[in-house]
Amino acid sequence: MASRGPGMGTPKPDFGGQLLLMLALVFSMFLLFDQGMRKTLGNIVGVALSPIVGFGGDYPLLTLLFTGLITSLFTITVRQFFTNWIEQARNARIGSAFNKELREARLSNNTYKLKKLTELQPQMMSQQLKASQTQMKLMPVTMIVIVPTFAWLANFVYLDIQSVYFAVPWSFSASMTSTSVLPNWILLYSLLTLPFGQVLTRVLKYFSFSRKLKELEANGPVAAKAEAEQEEG
Repeated sequence: MASRGPGMGTPKPDFGGQLLLMLALVFSMFLLFDQGMRKTLGNIVGVALSPIVGFGGDYPLLTLLFTGLITSLFTITVRQFFTNWIEQARNARIGSAFNKELREARLSNNTYKLKKLTELQPQMMSQQLKASQTQMKLMPVTMIVIVPTFAWLANFVYLDIQSVYFAVPWSFSASMTSTSVLPNWILLYSLLTLPFGQVLTRVLKYFSFSRKLKELEANGPVAAKAEAEQEEG
């Protein structure tokens, strides 16, 4: 089989997807920073969220926690349906091995091996670009839920709760509305929900890999041969 030249098979960026993502980001920033639109959007979303996780403004930390759990559950579930964890893990292993061989070829000044690996590099870049494009396409979908939810949380923190103070190990009167890098309520939201997101992602990955292993064990050599032929193709 003839090998591809260095200029062959170069991955093409998905300009349509990038434009859609950029428009979604700009629109989201506009919604969140325009106080009038943010308040209106938050009031609309609050019709559903306030009775469920608002707690009448009495337990703001629980509100941040449960709201974060809901948004994390939605975004991670959506990503689970559109992400092939098996293929992603395979590509990561292949990419790591490829980079190792390329580094060794450069260090040993093996020009023949370096030439062959360089010719394969566009294919490796294509796989990486494909994975990143899949994630970018999911962002506008998840932002449909995340942006309105944050609009409601902003209304909740700045307008609905009676006290914005909470205790942390270094301060007994930290304010949710104070700002360091980001407003403290956003940092607190992230701190409360990121661990849940990491655990849920790992659990879903585990089930994906377990299901794939069970399929391979059930089908035996036939599935293994099909996997090998697919990789060779």
